[in-house]
Amino acid sequence: MMPVSLKVQKMIEGSSWVRRMFEEAARMKRQFGEDRVLDFTLGNPVDEPPPVFKGALMRLAHDPAKGVHRYMPNHGFPETRAYVAERLRAETGMAFTENHVVMTVGAAGGLNVALKAILDPGDEVIVPVPYFVEFKFYTENHGGIMVPVETKEDFSLDLEKVEEAITERTRAIIINSPNNPTGAVYTQEELQRLCELLQSASQKNGRIIYLLSDDTYWEFLYDGLEPVNVFSLYPATISVRSYSKCLFIPGERIGFVAVNPQYEHAERLMEALILANRVLGFVNAPALMQRAIVLLRDYRFDPSDYQQRRDAIYQALVDSGFQVQKPKGAFYVFPKVPVEDDVAFVRDLQNNHHLLVVPGSGFGKPGYVRLSFCVDISLIERARERFQEVGKKYGLI
Repeated sequence: MMPVSLKVQKMIEGSSWVRRMFEEAARMKRQFGEDRVLDFTLGNPVDEPPPVFKGALMRLAHDPAKGVHRYMPNHGFPETRAYVAERLRAETGMAFTENHVVMTVGAAGGLNVALKAILDPGDEVIVPVPYFVEFKFYTENHGGIMVPVETKEDFSLDLEKVEEAITERTRAIIINSPNNPTGAVYTQEELQRLCELLQSASQKNGRIIYLLSDDTYWEFLYDGLEPVNVFSLYPATISVRSYSKCLFIPGERIGFVAVNPQYEHAERLMEALILANRVLGFVNAPALMQRAIVLLRDYRFDPSDYQQRRDAIYQALVDSGFQVQKPKGAFYVFPKVPVEDDVAFVRDLQNNHHLLVVPGSGFGKPGYVRLSFCVDISLIERARERFQEVGKKYGLI
């Protein structure tokens, strides 16, 4: 007798390789000691939150005002949403107000809220490959069907394949730039062409196709790159963001959904998002975190330390003979493996080299592995010798 639903059982069987390898890493560290295990599995930054964040928490903890931990409107405190809207206005030059923002339980909560608001059963959601594995689960949570579409060799968008994948049931495309797991960043030109394609297809099908932009890593851009303002390219754009990465607080679960102020149905979409936030059980984003981020008005994330880590791990892999695209953003690198079976390659690295990475199969892209470099740079330097061992073992150098 099956004690859980068949759907959930299938989800368990296909569950995230990232979490599986994270658990393996914890086991190996207990067995062999932390210094002997080189863990590049999880996007869980080792950096501590900035002092200004900890100062904000201390200030809030000692605030004598009553009611600071009570319920608020489901889409968040008005002052928090106004602060987010202010930042979006400065970033985009567009007329964002607090009425275009829903505070959410991280980006994961935000994506679920957005998909709940726009999907009917059987609707299709296009996702470029490779992709963050949870996109599939999130889509299926709300009766949708994920449609994976291959990208080009350099992980840029293959717009011809996107166009081929669009049907009368297409309701959205999820883009993730900077990308997890590749570190790819989509250009203004390719996003412009994508938006033109979505506009044309929406008119042809008589049904809005949403651009759902997972902007979790929007501040992790390297080599002087600037973010593309996707709101200016397409009215039916929904952006989902998180403070988990740029503030190094992934366990605090605070993010937001932003609706394009130029979208003609923005008000109705906001009503749907607010309802979804409530009925999915999130109810509201954490009150303390909402209050804290408003106190960080002068904080700006500096990606230079992460660019240094990017350069270090990229060079270590290249020097060891791996074929790899240089990440332009986020904190992941996605090299090709020198054998057919990426899972077997991962097991070899784990068992014989104490190197922990995630197979590309877990992101819908066999033949690759993902390494997360949100680790101390000393770990990257210590891993250089083991990368060399692996490169020699597989005849790469």
